[in-house]
Amino acid sequence: MLRHQEETRAAYDGVVDLYASMFSSQLETRPFARNMIGTFAELVRGTGNLRAADVGCGPGHLTAMLNDLGLDAFGLDLSPAMIAHARRAHPVLRFEEARMEALPVEDRALGGVLAHYSMIHTPPGELPALLAEQGRVLASGGLFLVSFFGTEGAEPVRFDHKVAPAYSWPADRFAELLAGAGLVTFARLLHDPASERGFLDTHLLARRP
Repeated sequence: MLRHQEETRAAYDGVVDLYASMFSSQLETRPFARNMIGTFAELVRGTGNLRAADVGCGPGHLTAMLNDLGLDAFGLDLSPAMIAHARRAHPVLRFEEARMEALPVEDRALGGVLAHYSMIHTPPGELPALLAEQGRVLASGGLFLVSFFGTEGAEPVRFDHKVAPAYSWPADRFAELLAGAGLVTFARLLHDPASERGFLDTHLLARRP
């Protein structure tokens, strides 16, 4: 696990400014993703627990969006350069360097966790441990929104992402992994690909019972 994480961290450290310039305003042209995040925030508000983690926050734009939507959100990311950028861009918000399999959050503390295309670089064999960690930090009734590249096949597919190797997933297989982590998927959205690779943009919304 450590080797591929170190490689991914180094890759993202090297593209911070380019990444931020490309993606910080991307949701302005992606209504499906934007509205899924809005639905997630509304449901988290409904739990009464406004604490939410943006896991794999990158330059911090979605952390800021969650706060604008009424949540007490903070960002976590493996890349120290991304965290430094997020702190400069959003100085009133909290950002910390962290690994997704070892979140600096107490048990059952959060009303929500957002993982927006931040688990795509995780090899399939390591993904269950990451999902279990998200379940650990969610309070009963807490919400988890995960977005990733979807495939219509039966198995995850490794591909050459522009930053680091990544994986696309069948939605049903990913939902099974969520169930194994104690999270119940109750909504999903798959829509036409936004890239030349042809993967479906996939969003799964789950709840901890």
